Amino acid sequence: MGFRTYARRVRDERLPIARRYSALRCAVGHYSPLGFHATWAYLAATAHPSPDLRRDPAAQLRALETLEESRTVQLNELAAFAVRRHTEKAAGRRTPQPTDTAHLRRPHWPGETAPSRLGLVAAVANRHSTFRHSAYPDETLSSDAQAQQLADLHARLDACASAYLTHLGRLNGPAQDELTDTIHGITHLTRPGYAPLNTYLLSWLRFANLLAYATAAHLCH
Repeated sequence: MGFRTYARRVRDERLPIARRYSALRCAVGHYSPLGFHATWAYLAATAHPSPDLRRDPAAQLRALETLEESRTVQLNELAAFAVRRHTEKAAGRRTPQPTDTAHLRRPHWPGETAPSRLGLVAAVANRHSTFRHSAYPDETLSSDAQAQQLADLHARLDACASAYLTHLGRLNGPAQDELTDTIHGITHLTRPGYAPLNTYLLSWLRFANLLAYATAAHLCH
């Protein structure tokens, strides 16, 4: 079943509230521009005045509307991108530049208006908690020098996220530079293809990119 089917189930007042809740979760599974858990945290935080998505059908509908609005914008963006690529291919440019597709690979919240500060703070808080409690790379996966780099990068990313949350969505200039350097450091340690250490590093990188996006979104608006 697709996104629209689950959306209809969320709106179906004949269904028990638990099934409508489950349908909303499935809809997020089909469209989660920030990643599933971060998108859910964003919706839960912005479904005010009652953010109880498990028990409040009105909150479920508000969350679904927020999700649908963003999805519509993304579909329009993808359609425009497809048209542009068709024109570029006709002109002989067969391969898109990495900058052309960066927004498709990284977390962002498509929308006609600025994303919710409250929603992004909630999304970062959700992923920060997971980052802090997730397993750390086994010492056998890296050299002693890499182990020190990993510990340093982990601590720096944790500090950047803590500063963002402490200041409710803001990072000053030095903290932004620190986050950029941390992302570069994590990227530098990743390896093409399968590498056991990538299991950890790519997770860190997704969180770091979410934090970078959330920070930039607040600066732009």
